[in-house]
Amino acid sequence: MYKKIIVPVDIGQLDKGEKILAKAIELVDDGGSILLLNVAEDIPGYISIELPVDFIEASIKEAAEQLTALNEKTGAKAQILTRVGSPAREILAAAEENAADLVIIASHRPDFSNYLLGSTADRVVRHAKCSVLVDR
Repeated sequence: MYKKIIVPVDIGQLDKGEKILAKAIELVDDGGSILLLNVAEDIPGYISIELPVDFIEASIKEAAEQLTALNEKTGAKAQILTRVGSPAREILAAAEENAADLVIIASHRPDFSNYLLGSTADRVVRHAKCSVLVDR
């Protein structure tokens, strides 16, 4: 069905990541590819002063290790990518740069803050140039 699927995974919610990766495996064409993505959020300067110097680098390394383990566990044979920045913006950029035709993203039940700020999944759905499948 799909040639290139982006699967953004929150390392804090690997169970949801495993679920959406399994869906990607079902939906990818023979010869298609899956890109497992994690985005480490930028830390504002006033907070980063309190964190170890290599905090972001350590987060990226841990995310790559977790994604590799998830990839091996599911047998997805996905490409792994880590990025730093705003999650929604980086997911959208990765989808565009990799000419994705589907993004599968996990979501959660919205709370009051989502109505004021919006969630990552909401932003991806609104701005993606490809199809988006949201798993709740």
